[in-house]
Amino acid sequence: MRDSFGNADFYTTVPGDTLAAVAKTYGLSEVKVAGFNGLQPGTPLAPGTRLRLIPAGPMPGAQGTATIDANGIPTGYTIEPEDSLAGITYRFNLTAEQLAEANKVPFTYEKGNVFFIQAGKVIQLQKNPVDSRSGAGTGVTNSFGQTVFYTTADGDSFDSLGYKFRSTTAQILMYNRSLSVDQPIPAGTKLRLIPGELKIEGAQGTSTADAQGIPLTYTTAPGDIERQVSFRFGVTDLRSANRPSTGTAGAWYDFSDLPNGELAPGQTISVALDKPINKPGP
Repeated sequence: MRDSFGNADFYTTVPGDTLAAVAKTYGLSEVKVAGFNGLQPGTPLAPGTRLRLIPAGPMPGAQGTATIDANGIPTGYTIEPEDSLAGITYRFNLTAEQLAEANKVPFTYEKGNVFFIQAGKVIQLQKNPVDSRSGAGTGVTNSFGQTVFYTTADGDSFDSLGYKFRSTTAQILMYNRSLSVDQPIPAGTKLRLIPGELKIEGAQGTSTADAQGIPLTYTTAPGDIERQVSFRFGVTDLRSANRPSTGTAGAWYDFSDLPNGELAPGQTISVALDKPINKPGP
């Protein structure tokens, strides 16, 4: 039995199967597969035995409660205080990328003071079925390789776009005011996938863009935060676009609150890696 990503969570044996052979096929140790099923290593397997390839319940790093569907596939999970990304992905046989995709977030690990693994948060472990035709549209990317605009194809939906581009339905609606959650997305619709011109909390300044609408520069406003500026413009490494022309400092721009990543207002910085602003460091 496979999950929505094609990962095998259960296996039904056929004549000739052994614990060791099944474990090897799925990249697990015999001890683990035996433990998941309350067996001893080397136990003979009768044909038709349904073996678990994931732990049956809580384990170190993943102590929370899971929601299970009728086939035994975990679909949702409530995070406990001592949980870790490694524990959650191991318990539910997912990669960090798959967990991020299921939750329509760019990443699941700690990055830029953003935390995905937070106690009490309910996260998704699977994704909904999407039309096989989806995702065949054309995209326009920025110099960081992030898709800024996408022209839809037949079969595209809020879910398929969310999984592909790690954007929630609420975000897509916010960036594309002509769409409605209760209406299909017509093929050939050009969608914005980053806030861009839309001001957001922590990135309230003004920007410039090229003829295609790809952001080029940004002028900071009071209260702006480095990671929010990066999010608004689809930037994966803001500092690389603003390296000093001399010295070894990470970026030349100034902070008003360095520990919190708050930028000093009134600075014009680059949000395009192929058009950096290089100047002496602070």
